[in-house]
Amino acid sequence: MATTNPTTDLPAAMIDTVVPASDWVIVLPIALALMGSAGLMMFRRSNGSPLIAALIVIAGIIACEVALLLEILANGPVSMTMGRWFPPFGISVTADIFGASFALAAAVVTAIVLFYAELDRADADGRDAFHPMVLLLLAGVTGAFLTGDLFNLYVWFEVMLIASFGLIVQGNRPLQLDGAVKYGFLNFLATTFFLLALGLLYGLLGTLNMADIMRVASTANPAAMAGVAALLMLAFGMKAAAFPVNAWLPASYHTPPAAISALFAGLLTKVGAYAMLRALVVVLPASRDMLEPALAWIAIATLVIAPLGAIAETNLRRAIGFIVIGGIGAVLSGLAMPSLNGVAGAGLYIFHAILTMTALYMVAGLVEKTTGQTDTRRMGGLYAANVPLSVLFILMVLASAGVPPFLGFWPKLLLLEAGLAQGVTGTAPGWLGTAMVLALLINAVLTLIAGTRIWAHIFWRSGPEGQGSEHASIALAPFDNRGKIALGATTFLVAGIVLAGLWPGPLMAGISAGAADIVDPARYVAATGLAGDEL
Repeated sequence: MATTNPTTDLPAAMIDTVVPASDWVIVLPIALALMGSAGLMMFRRSNGSPLIAALIVIAGIIACEVALLLEILANGPVSMTMGRWFPPFGISVTADIFGASFALAAAVVTAIVLFYAELDRADADGRDAFHPMVLLLLAGVTGAFLTGDLFNLYVWFEVMLIASFGLIVQGNRPLQLDGAVKYGFLNFLATTFFLLALGLLYGLLGTLNMADIMRVASTANPAAMAGVAALLMLAFGMKAAAFPVNAWLPASYHTPPAAISALFAGLLTKVGAYAMLRALVVVLPASRDMLEPALAWIAIATLVIAPLGAIAETNLRRAIGFIVIGGIGAVLSGLAMPSLNGVAGAGLYIFHAILTMTALYMVAGLVEKTTGQTDTRRMGGLYAANVPLSVLFILMVLASAGVPPFLGFWPKLLLLEAGLAQGVTGTAPGWLGTAMVLALLINAVLTLIAGTRIWAHIFWRSGPEGQGSEHASIALAPFDNRGKIALGATTFLVAGIVLAGLWPGPLMAGISAGAADIVDPARYVAATGLAGDEL
């Protein structure tokens, strides 16, 4: 399998130039998404079905990611560096359980959303750039989850930004352009901070390979490294919509069609949260320790303030945007308590949120389609008119709040265990664990209040607010064939989320194994060939 080159000074573990065909599954998901996007863009003017072509590409991506995840579960993290420029010079694609499982979840929800998107698409829309842009977005998300290099992570963020710009303006309504400006300005600013941090980090260490940074970070000035970590925390916090740099999300996610909102809510902020987890807990753990109090307070503020915004909001999808932000606080709490339970809780919450937040926006889109309204004050009477839609909505509210036995309960249980364990240690930051536990419980209660309040206004109330009290019925549009397809796709995803909550054992076991590689990344480093290399 391996060949050696006596003229090189690279360690033997790094001179593995013959790669088994089975190992190519780590790069095939990215390559398929990019080539599929390019192909659909080139032939979008021709007669054909872009939906079928996009689904075929995503089916191939899912197959590769399933094979990759099974390989990692059996043998540990997998890494590939192209072109014989080995770490730290080459750019590696490296996958562990967290990265592979998140990439798989992203591909699955993207396929479901493509079916759902037919709800708002007319026959004349078949030649637009929607399907190529969705595949390009999936390429960026998959690349971000699977990269082993921080500069490559920056590149995938840019790919995601390009695709999301193309999607958020689909429809060309003034409201969408307004949302695109708000979304773009904050994300460009975050990207600038990220690029600045990368420049400083490369100047300090001479490498941007994640495994290599772990190897040499201790040789740099701790204060300078803490400054780099703070910049990364700010950049990724803006991408993830953590408090106080979160205002762009509820101001923009409600503007495009519901299918695009669902993709954004399920994928974009989760990539930001994952990047923060990878950068601070795995790559720069010593710098994270110095920033722990600030990280903890940001998590607490995000957990508490975001659902208050959902309670105060009357626009349906804007309110759900605040619920999405509250979930980011749960991920940050795991970063602030980087024990095995804390990291497992953060990882499981990311996986849960990819599925649940996508489904919640999909249900919201169906509600808006049925009522013809976006303001919950003008809705009402849907319980009697559409019981399945009512059930889907309340199930996702319960899952979002973390009510047992729904999927959102299990990551919060792990986070509560981590907080209680830290709260009784008697160490200086131990009280932060107790504060985190209280914030998680408050978040669950407030999210439940916000979600059930929205449900009551839309479904339980007989009609909209007004001088005729709430007894006047409103005209409800029945689902046509496209609407029935969208309802079926939504039901399929919600059913999967409910089943995962009722049978969480395999998922929790896999995430716990992934958390072990985050807390102790020795196997991750070994996969790149850098283990045991002398400084």
